[in-house]
Amino acid sequence: MGTVIDVHTHMLNDKWLQTILDHGGRYSLKELGEQRVIHCDGAPFMTLMDGMFDYQNRIEAMDKAGVDIAVVSLTCPSVYWGGEGVSTATAQMMNDDMANQQSNYPDRIRWFATLPWQYSEKAVQELERASRMGALGVFVSASISGASLTDPSFAAVWDAIDRLEMPVLVHPGAPPGVAEMDMERFNLVFSVGFMFDTTLAIARMIFDGFFDRYENIKIIACHAGGALPYLVGRFDTAFEKMPPCREIWMGST
Repeated sequence: MGTVIDVHTHMLNDKWLQTILDHGGRYSLKELGEQRVIHCDGAPFMTLMDGMFDYQNRIEAMDKAGVDIAVVSLTCPSVYWGGEGVSTATAQMMNDDMANQQSNYPDRIRWFATLPWQYSEKAVQELERASRMGALGVFVSASISGASLTDPSFAAVWDAIDRLEMPVLVHPGAPPGVAEMDMERFNLVFSVGFMFDTTLAIARMIFDGFFDRYENIKIIACHAGGALPYLVGRFDTAFEKMPPCREIWMGST
């Protein structure tokens, strides 16, 4: 059997969590039963698990699951809050931490970079720094503070990623319209909102010509690509006539 690599593994730290509590604005932390859950505008969407904060715990879980290497990344809401200074400093802190952990576990841990996407100049600088430190790719949420990934304001960041030929893990978060679509109840952000956040992000990329502009970028779509596999009938023609559709890889988590 070949090497088993998990590309969808979230690792956090207490400093990141505390920074959200201090500067996250619409994001808060609440107890639900015995679990700590990050909320967006009052809606639960990200459950925190002990293994996300403990690399030794993670290695032990990998051993039990038969995983050889984990490519770790942050999770939503990433660093898309707090203003330019906080967002940039928090991205740097997380990248430093993950690079450190790769040094601690060189045979088991690799990582995807966190970027302050809303601030393109800072994001490009941090991308280049993270690349030098050993980042294999980039983590990004399916939407960033309500903006689509194909928004022109992110073009410079995508240009830099394309130049470095790095893969990008697209992970859902709380999609725009949580309150308007009544997703605060029944954990609908996690169970339904996540799936369609990813679906819309990738669909926009396909039809916006993203893969024509960025021929060196491979996209990893989390959670089996959201609803994309179930829309394959509607995308059949696009797949046959648009080669960019073949640059999308579906994560099975």
